[in-house]
Amino acid sequence: MGIYLNPGNKGFWESIRSKIYVDKTGLIAYTNELINTKEKYVCVSRPRRFGKSMALEMLAAYYCCSYDSSDLFKGFEIEKDETFRKYLNKYDVIYLNMQQFLIEAVEGKVTEYLEQEVLEDLYDAYGEVLRGNIVGLAAALRKIYVKTEKQFIFLVDEWDCVMRERQDSEAMQKQYLDFLRNLLKDQPYVALAYMTGILPVKKYGQHSALNMFYEYSMTNQKELEKYTGFTEEEVKELCERFDMNFEETSSWYDGYMFKKYQHIYNPRSVVEAMRFQDFSNYWTSTETYEALKIYMDMDFDGLRSDIVHLLGGGRVRVNTWSFQNDMRNFKTKDDILTLLIHLGYLGYDSVKKEVFIPNKEIIEEYENAMSVGGWSEVMRILKASEKLLEDTLNGNAESVAEALDQAHTEAASVLTYNDENSLACAIGLAYYSARADYRLIREMPTGRGFADIVFLPLPSVGKPALIVELKYDKTARSALQQIKDRQYTQALENYTGSILLVGVNYDKDKKAKQHSCIIEKIVK
Repeated sequence: MGIYLNPGNKGFWESIRSKIYVDKTGLIAYTNELINTKEKYVCVSRPRRFGKSMALEMLAAYYCCSYDSSDLFKGFEIEKDETFRKYLNKYDVIYLNMQQFLIEAVEGKVTEYLEQEVLEDLYDAYGEVLRGNIVGLAAALRKIYVKTEKQFIFLVDEWDCVMRERQDSEAMQKQYLDFLRNLLKDQPYVALAYMTGILPVKKYGQHSALNMFYEYSMTNQKELEKYTGFTEEEVKELCERFDMNFEETSSWYDGYMFKKYQHIYNPRSVVEAMRFQDFSNYWTSTETYEALKIYMDMDFDGLRSDIVHLLGGGRVRVNTWSFQNDMRNFKTKDDILTLLIHLGYLGYDSVKKEVFIPNKEIIEEYENAMSVGGWSEVMRILKASEKLLEDTLNGNAESVAEALDQAHTEAASVLTYNDENSLACAIGLAYYSARADYRLIREMPTGRGFADIVFLPLPSVGKPALIVELKYDKTARSALQQIKDRQYTQALENYTGSILLVGVNYDKDKKAKQHSCIIEKIVK
């Protein structure tokens, strides 16, 4: 056992002893399939606090040959897999936390310090083999392989910290990437290389040293979707176990989606909510909102308008392929939006190629970022939204129309009404405060069309549901009639409280009052 060579199984031991542990050992069956294949290079990128280090500790406990970890995996999914015994504790594991080396290295000599530290472990274990003049870590590993035929599994945490925290040092980045390439690519001693970070591996400028890696990122997790966060079924089980409301949990922490698994939850936040029996902002509390504000304030054409659309509950189409995984050199607003996907501040629909703000926890962070300046018009709308909701619940249609006029005036600098979709985003923004007690659903399928906006109350609040239908250059009466004619209320068949039908029209040709509103109440 060493610090980096075969570090043991204590990390996984602590995980399974914790109050909450969700079984993700099925990941091991997938990595077993990759050992000694052309696909053995894996880079898994996820936002911070999405269980990346826990996954590495699990893999280390399973593969590390210094311990017998069979008891730790009893009763878990991987124990039933046919490959379980074949690879259990059969490999030398080299576990590298790049953040540690970046912090401790003198004068930025990260790779030199890494080689020095790992070589010390190797000499302790293979001193008889490593005789003579050994130049570098890769040379030492090659010699061990030639003499013993021992292969290694490399587990690399925070692989991209050099890229994220030394953004101005291109020379250091290039030297680091070349080091990793020489250490891992086409080396006979590599049985598996599994790296994790926030950013996927592609290119930094023209340099693509790690092109042998297969990427599993927030834009496409491929076969690893299930292991990216908590699935809906896993969260339902936790809510039942801890007597927490599932709908409220979804409102706070759901919103990340992939092709197969449409509902992926932030794992850290779900665990904390269950432990403390309280819904709150746990994930974003681990980092200042300034990190988000920097990107929101970047002056790319249309970016501010897109942010407002997202805040209003809308979606924005994005091209993720232009992003070069560089946190410094951005060419288009799509690069910013793609980075926010990888950081976890946006969800991504890979089928429709659209981004959206995933949940209540994240939208609070956008509000925090806007509150410190530069977004004064939007903040005035958000602050007025509580009064707008109150007027709506009281059936005061005239006040609602006046408030929507004022919200339109405030948002005019960043948001232009040109169709019902733009109007829907503006209305969603104007009703921002409703998200404390409601789940906002845009384009809710009803069986006879789609309701523009539905505000579905959380079980604990005791407020009526809202069905909002929007018209552009027509009448509020026609909007209300459409709700009735198409029987949109039937989409709420499992809801038993009262429902407010809200018809809104925007008339662009009127110089004074541009919005009109009609509100009716029905009881199911």
